[in-house]
Amino acid sequence: MLSAASPLPTPSSIADAEAAPDTLALPQGTTIAYRLTQGRAPGVVFLGGFKSDMTGSKAVRLEAFARARGQAFLRFDYQGHGASSGRFEEGTIGTWMLDAITVLDVLTTGPQVLVGSSMGGWIMLLVARERPERIAGLLGIASAPDFTQDLIWDQLSPGDRQRLLDQGRLAQPSDYGEEPTIITRSLIEEGRNHLLLQSPLRLACPVRLLHGTADNDVPFDRSLMLLDAIDHDDVELTLVKHGDHRLSDERGLALIEATLARLLDRL
Repeated sequence: MLSAASPLPTPSSIADAEAAPDTLALPQGTTIAYRLTQGRAPGVVFLGGFKSDMTGSKAVRLEAFARARGQAFLRFDYQGHGASSGRFEEGTIGTWMLDAITVLDVLTTGPQVLVGSSMGGWIMLLVARERPERIAGLLGIASAPDFTQDLIWDQLSPGDRQRLLDQGRLAQPSDYGEEPTIITRSLIEEGRNHLLLQSPLRLACPVRLLHGTADNDVPFDRSLMLLDAIDHDDVELTLVKHGDHRLSDERGLALIEATLARLLDRL
Protein backbone atom coordinates (compact mmCIF):
# COMPACT_ATOMS: atom_id res chain seq x y z
CA MET A 1 0.00 0.00 0.00
CA LEU A 2 1.02 3.27 0.54
CA SER A 3 1.60 6.70 -1.33
CA ALA A 4 -8.81 24.63 -13.74
CA ALA A 5 -5.24 23.20 -14.17
CA SER A 6 -2.25 25.44 -13.65
CA PRO A 7 0.59 25.66 -16.18
CA LEU A 8 3.02 22.76 -16.29
CA PRO A 9 6.38 23.32 -14.56
CA THR A 10 8.58 25.81 -16.41
CA PRO A 11 12.18 25.03 -17.47
CA SER A 12 13.46 27.05 -14.51
CA SER A 13 11.33 25.08 -12.07
CA ILE A 14 12.52 21.81 -13.59
CA ALA A 15 16.11 22.98 -13.11
CA ASP A 16 15.31 23.80 -9.49
CA ALA A 17 13.88 20.31 -9.02
CA GLU A 18 17.10 18.75 -10.31
CA ALA A 19 19.31 20.77 -7.96
CA ALA A 20 20.25 19.35 -4.57
CA PRO A 21 17.58 20.11 -1.96
CA ASP A 22 18.22 22.15 1.16
CA THR A 23 18.63 20.28 4.43
CA LEU A 24 17.42 20.95 7.94
CA ALA A 25 19.69 19.54 10.65
CA LEU A 26 17.90 17.99 13.62
CA PRO A 27 19.30 17.94 17.19
CA GLN A 28 19.79 14.15 17.11
CA GLY A 29 22.17 14.46 14.14
CA THR A 30 19.76 13.48 11.35
CA THR A 31 18.65 15.72 8.49
CA ILE A 32 15.42 16.49 6.65
CA ALA A 33 15.67 17.39 2.96
CA TYR A 34 13.28 20.08 1.73
CA ARG A 35 12.46 22.59 -1.00
CA LEU A 36 10.91 25.89 0.00
CA THR A 37 9.31 28.38 -2.38
CA GLN A 38 8.84 31.84 -0.89
CA GLY A 39 5.48 33.52 -1.37
CA ARG A 40 2.42 34.94 0.28
CA ALA A 41 0.25 33.40 2.98
CA PRO A 42 -1.41 31.12 3.50
CA GLY A 43 1.45 28.85 2.56
CA VAL A 44 1.04 25.28 1.38
CA VAL A 45 2.90 22.31 2.87
CA PHE A 46 2.86 18.98 1.03
CA LEU A 47 3.02 15.79 3.11
CA GLY A 48 3.91 12.69 1.14
CA GLY A 49 2.91 9.08 1.60
CA PHE A 50 4.44 5.88 2.96
CA LYS A 51 7.80 5.22 1.23
CA SER A 52 7.22 8.12 -1.20
CA ASP A 53 9.29 11.28 -1.52
CA MET A 54 8.99 14.93 -2.48
CA THR A 55 9.87 14.35 -6.14
CA GLY A 56 6.47 12.77 -6.88
CA SER A 57 4.16 14.22 -9.51
CA LYS A 58 1.67 15.70 -7.05
CA ALA A 59 4.32 17.51 -5.01
CA VAL A 60 6.09 18.91 -8.09
CA ARG A 61 2.85 19.92 -9.81
CA LEU A 62 1.52 21.69 -6.72
CA GLU A 63 4.81 23.52 -6.31
CA ALA A 64 4.41 24.95 -9.84
CA PHE A 65 0.76 25.75 -9.05
CA ALA A 66 1.74 27.63 -5.88
CA ARG A 67 4.56 29.50 -7.65
CA ALA A 68 2.15 30.65 -10.37
CA ARG A 69 -0.16 32.05 -7.68
CA GLY A 70 2.68 33.61 -5.69
CA GLN A 71 1.86 31.31 -2.78
CA ALA A 72 4.52 30.00 -0.38
CA PHE A 73 5.09 26.24 -0.78
CA LEU A 74 7.09 23.62 1.11
CA ARG A 75 7.74 19.98 0.27
CA PHE A 76 10.07 17.71 2.21
CA ASP A 77 11.11 14.11 2.86
CA TYR A 78 10.46 12.40 6.16
CA GLN A 79 13.42 10.70 7.81
CA GLY A 80 14.18 7.46 5.99
CA HIS A 81 12.53 8.76 2.82
CA GLY A 82 14.00 10.31 -0.32
CA ALA A 83 16.99 12.59 0.29
CA SER A 84 16.59 12.77 4.08
CA SER A 85 18.88 10.80 6.37
CA GLY A 86 17.89 7.75 8.39
CA ARG A 87 16.65 4.26 7.60
CA PHE A 88 13.05 3.74 6.55
CA GLU A 89 12.74 0.65 8.76
CA GLU A 90 13.55 2.72 11.85
CA GLY A 91 10.72 5.20 11.25
CA THR A 92 7.30 5.27 12.86
CA ILE A 93 4.17 7.40 12.55
CA GLY A 94 5.36 9.39 15.56
CA THR A 95 8.77 9.98 13.97
CA TRP A 96 7.26 11.26 10.76
CA MET A 97 4.66 13.36 12.58
CA LEU A 98 7.46 15.09 14.49
CA ASP A 99 9.32 15.66 11.21
CA ALA A 100 6.25 17.43 9.83
CA ILE A 101 5.80 19.52 12.98
CA THR A 102 9.48 20.47 12.90
CA VAL A 103 9.45 21.73 9.32
CA LEU A 104 6.21 23.58 10.01
CA ASP A 105 7.70 25.29 13.06
CA VAL A 106 11.15 26.03 11.64
CA LEU A 107 10.64 26.62 7.91
CA THR A 108 7.24 28.30 7.66
CA THR A 109 5.57 31.39 9.09
CA GLY A 110 1.94 32.35 9.33
CA PRO A 111 -1.08 30.22 8.44
CA GLN A 112 -0.55 27.10 6.36
CA VAL A 113 -2.70 24.72 4.33
CA LEU A 114 -1.54 21.12 4.65
CA VAL A 115 -1.94 18.80 1.66
CA GLY A 116 -1.54 15.17 2.71
CA SER A 117 -1.34 12.21 0.34
CA SER A 118 -2.14 8.72 1.68
CA MET A 119 -0.12 8.38 4.90
CA GLY A 120 0.42 12.14 4.60
CA GLY A 121 -3.32 12.50 5.12
CA TRP A 122 -2.90 10.86 8.53
CA ILE A 123 0.14 12.98 9.34
CA MET A 124 -1.64 16.22 8.39
CA LEU A 125 -4.49 15.43 10.80
CA LEU A 126 -2.06 14.77 13.64
CA VAL A 127 -0.21 18.02 12.89
CA ALA A 128 -3.46 19.99 12.74
CA ARG A 129 -4.39 18.64 16.15
CA GLU A 130 -0.98 19.60 17.59
CA ARG A 131 -0.72 23.04 15.92
CA PRO A 132 -4.32 24.26 15.47
CA GLU A 133 -3.27 27.92 15.59
CA ARG A 134 -1.01 27.46 12.53
CA ILE A 135 -3.27 25.41 10.27
CA ALA A 136 -5.73 27.28 8.05
CA GLY A 137 -7.01 24.31 6.04
CA LEU A 138 -6.47 20.67 5.13
CA LEU A 139 -6.62 18.81 1.82
CA GLY A 140 -6.41 15.03 2.06
CA ILE A 141 -5.75 12.87 -1.01
CA ALA A 142 -6.63 9.20 -0.42
CA SER A 143 -6.12 9.86 3.27
CA ALA A 144 -5.02 6.82 5.27
CA PRO A 145 -5.45 7.48 8.99
CA ASP A 146 -4.90 4.40 11.17
CA PHE A 147 -3.62 2.34 8.22
CA THR A 148 -0.93 0.58 10.28
CA GLN A 149 -3.68 -1.00 12.37
CA ASP A 150 -6.67 -1.40 10.06
CA LEU A 151 -4.99 -1.93 6.69
CA ILE A 152 -1.85 -3.78 7.76
CA TRP A 153 -2.10 -5.52 11.14
CA ASP A 154 -5.79 -6.43 10.91
CA GLN A 155 -5.25 -7.84 7.39
CA LEU A 156 -2.31 -10.10 8.28
CA SER A 157 -2.75 -13.84 8.64
CA PRO A 158 -2.18 -15.31 12.12
CA GLY A 159 1.13 -16.73 10.89
CA ASP A 160 2.37 -13.39 9.55
CA ARG A 161 1.35 -11.65 12.77
CA GLN A 162 3.37 -14.12 14.80
CA ARG A 163 6.39 -13.77 12.50
CA LEU A 164 6.20 -10.00 12.83
CA LEU A 165 6.07 -10.25 16.61
CA ASP A 166 8.86 -12.82 16.81
CA GLN A 167 11.25 -11.37 14.22
CA GLY A 168 10.35 -7.68 14.55
CA ARG A 169 9.86 -7.24 10.80
CA LEU A 170 7.93 -8.63 7.87
CA ALA A 171 8.62 -8.22 4.14
CA GLN A 172 5.54 -7.63 1.98
CA PRO A 173 5.35 -7.42 -1.83
CA SER A 174 5.05 -3.89 -3.21
CA ASP A 175 2.95 -2.79 -6.18
CA TYR A 176 5.32 0.16 -6.71
CA GLY A 177 8.68 -1.54 -7.13
CA GLU A 178 10.59 -4.80 -7.12
CA GLU A 179 11.84 -4.45 -3.56
CA PRO A 180 9.44 -5.59 -0.84
CA THR A 181 8.12 -3.17 1.77
CA ILE A 182 9.46 -3.87 5.25
CA ILE A 183 6.82 -3.63 7.97
CA THR A 184 8.26 -3.45 11.46
CA ARG A 185 6.80 -4.34 14.80
CA SER A 186 7.61 -0.83 16.04
CA LEU A 187 5.66 0.72 13.14
CA ILE A 188 2.55 -1.22 14.17
CA GLU A 189 2.88 -0.83 17.91
CA GLU A 190 3.90 2.85 17.92
CA GLY A 191 1.18 3.63 15.40
CA ARG A 192 -1.43 2.65 17.99
CA ASN A 193 -0.50 5.81 19.90
CA HIS A 194 -1.83 7.93 17.04
CA LEU A 195 -5.09 6.26 15.98
CA LEU A 196 -7.80 8.80 15.12
CA LEU A 197 -10.94 7.07 13.93
CA GLN A 198 -12.22 5.59 17.19
CA SER A 199 -13.44 8.92 18.59
CA PRO A 200 -14.48 12.38 17.36
CA LEU A 201 -11.60 14.30 15.77
CA ARG A 202 -11.92 17.95 16.72
CA LEU A 203 -10.38 20.28 14.16
CA ALA A 204 -10.41 24.06 13.86
CA CYS A 205 -10.16 24.50 10.08
CA PRO A 206 -11.96 23.56 6.85
CA VAL A 207 -11.15 20.12 5.42
CA ARG A 208 -11.36 18.88 1.84
CA LEU A 209 -11.01 15.17 1.05
CA LEU A 210 -10.46 13.51 -2.35
CA HIS A 211 -10.57 9.75 -2.91
CA GLY A 212 -10.75 7.45 -5.93
CA THR A 213 -13.39 4.73 -5.94
CA ALA A 214 -10.93 2.28 -7.55
CA ASP A 215 -8.26 2.77 -4.87
CA ASN A 216 -6.86 -0.71 -4.18
CA ASP A 217 -4.47 0.47 -1.45
CA VAL A 218 -6.71 2.59 0.76
CA PRO A 219 -10.42 1.84 0.18
CA PHE A 220 -12.49 4.97 -0.24
CA ASP A 221 -14.62 4.07 2.77
CA ARG A 222 -11.62 5.28 4.81
CA SER A 223 -12.49 8.84 3.74
CA LEU A 224 -16.15 8.20 4.55
CA MET A 225 -15.10 7.15 8.05
CA LEU A 226 -12.93 10.24 8.32
CA LEU A 227 -15.76 12.48 7.15
CA ASP A 228 -17.91 11.06 9.93
CA ALA A 229 -15.16 11.32 12.57
CA ILE A 230 -14.17 14.97 11.99
CA ASP A 231 -15.96 17.28 14.41
CA HIS A 232 -16.22 20.36 12.19
CA ASP A 233 -19.00 21.62 9.94
CA ASP A 234 -16.85 22.67 6.97
CA VAL A 235 -15.78 19.26 5.66
CA GLU A 236 -16.30 18.09 2.08
CA LEU A 237 -15.53 14.76 0.41
CA THR A 238 -15.21 14.30 -3.35
CA LEU A 239 -15.20 10.75 -4.72
CA VAL A 240 -13.52 10.25 -8.10
CA LYS A 241 -15.19 7.47 -10.08
CA HIS A 242 -12.59 4.93 -11.29
CA GLY A 243 -9.86 7.01 -9.64
CA ASP A 244 -6.85 5.03 -8.35
CA HIS A 245 -4.82 5.52 -5.17
CA ARG A 246 -2.39 8.07 -6.52
CA LEU A 247 -4.78 10.38 -8.43
CA SER A 248 -1.70 11.52 -10.32
CA ASP A 249 -3.05 11.35 -13.87
CA GLU A 250 -4.05 14.63 -15.52
CA ARG A 251 -7.65 14.37 -14.34
CA GLY A 252 -6.55 13.75 -10.76
CA LEU A 253 -3.93 16.49 -10.75
CA ALA A 254 -6.37 19.02 -12.18
CA LEU A 255 -8.93 18.13 -9.50
CA ILE A 256 -6.34 18.48 -6.74
CA GLU A 257 -5.30 21.89 -8.07
CA ALA A 258 -8.88 23.10 -8.44
CA THR A 259 -9.80 21.92 -4.93
CA LEU A 260 -6.73 23.58 -3.42
CA ALA A 261 -7.41 26.80 -5.36
CA ARG A 262 -10.96 26.99 -4.01
CA LEU A 263 -9.74 26.34 -0.48
CA LEU A 264 -7.03 29.01 -0.72
CA ASP A 265 -9.46 31.53 -2.27
CA ARG A 266 -11.92 30.86 0.55
CA LEU A 267 -9.20 31.63 3.09
